[in-house]
Amino acid sequence: MPKRKFNSQIPLFLLIGGGLLLLVAAILLGLQNTSTPPTPDSLSHEDTYPEIPRVSLEDAKAAFDAGIAVFVDVRSADAYQDSHIAGSVNIPLAELELRFNELDPAQWIITYCT
Repeated sequence: MPKRKFNSQIPLFLLIGGGLLLLVAAILLGLQNTSTPPTPDSLSHEDTYPEIPRVSLEDAKAAFDAGIAVFVDVRSADAYQDSHIAGSVNIPLAELELRFNELDPAQWIITYCT
């Protein structure tokens, strides 16, 4: 009975292919871990709605002190109860479109959510 030749190319191919897959997986994992998580300072929402003008903290404080602006807290009623700007009005964002007529359009309306 003749001896069967063992094809040594197949295991070598599997070893090299598996090694390459492990190498690619390690590189991808390494790239994921090297990225830094976003910080509040690095998150900019100004590009999200460019048509909405942003108000600086200094301008908002000056408007508050002068009484020329109304601050609208658009968070939930529970969040508003926990803490809010003194004198602000709570109109949750989901209700804003329906309740917008409660606000004086002659006043500067500054919305906030944090």
